Amino acid sequence: MAADKKEVLVKADHVKVYFKGKNRRSGSVKAVDDVSFEIMKGETFGVVGESGCGKSTLGRTLVRLQKPTEGHIYLDGRDISDLKGSELKQMRKEAQIIFQDPSACLNPRRTIRQILMEPFEIHKLTGQMDVEARIKELLQLVGLDEYHLSRYPHELSGGQKQRIGIARALALEPKIIICDEAVSALDVSVQAQVLNLLQELKQKLGLTYFFISHNLNVVYQVSDRVGVMYLGRIVEIAEYDQLYEKRYHPYTEALLSAIPQVDQEIQTERIHLEGEVPSPSNPPSGCHFQTRCRKVCDKCRILAPKLKEVDPGHFVACHLYE
Repeated sequence: MAADKKEVLVKADHVKVYFKGKNRRSGSVKAVDDVSFEIMKGETFGVVGESGCGKSTLGRTLVRLQKPTEGHIYLDGRDISDLKGSELKQMRKEAQIIFQDPSACLNPRRTIRQILMEPFEIHKLTGQMDVEARIKELLQLVGLDEYHLSRYPHELSGGQKQRIGIARALALEPKIIICDEAVSALDVSVQAQVLNLLQELKQKLGLTYFFISHNLNVVYQVSDRVGVMYLGRIVEIAEYDQLYEKRYHPYTEALLSAIPQVDQEIQTERIHLEGEVPSPSNPPSGCHFQTRCRKVCDKCRILAPKLKEVDPGHFVACHLYE
């Protein structure tokens, strides 16, 4: 699903990620269930959906922290799905991740200097470049001062910790950065600062982001295109403005109807979804959304819809538009 004629950086081709159940009776957990899309160089591709829909698993799979059960992932034209050993280690320089909780991903026993030194030590670059100068440059990029290098994580605020997480992700000049709910653990005012920083870094360094969030307003602020995910599948892809003006999938309609409206003159119907989200270990047949959809038909219960381009650059997986 390409956007215009920009160069493709990441391509997911029918990716599935299944996890074994706790016992023999429980089925496999289908965290990601046949997902295909493309990410263009220099864009921010946002992914939204309810908790447990597979967003984080998909993000981890793109950087090969998780191996796909089926399908292929291409990074700059190279299939990284089955990389092992030194080849996988080398690939990790090109794809990095910023985690949700900055407190949990920074070693509390190491100083900030030692934490930022780790990527260079792991890839044996300490003798090939001026690492100290690079670390100071990274601090400057994320808006921190050199005196932070002697501090420990517990001496920093949440926003400062996340800036260190961003600096560490930038250390080896990756081609793509996965932002896995990168601001959801921060206060609202700090969220805005970190989001602005990510935007500035994108413009300055030509970065590409895969931005995971359940917050539609956050996605709107940073994303060029958005993929809507439900129970392991992507059901709609479009530029965010395009998606906001005309959403096709019933699930997307329900999600966007929950956004508060500042303009009181604009009245939108709030769509309340019926029932619970099905278990990913036993998803519904056909369309995964059919048990909660207001527009369900017989075909939805039997056959899984495929992503189809309904407008230029706008893709939807729904039998209503076939």
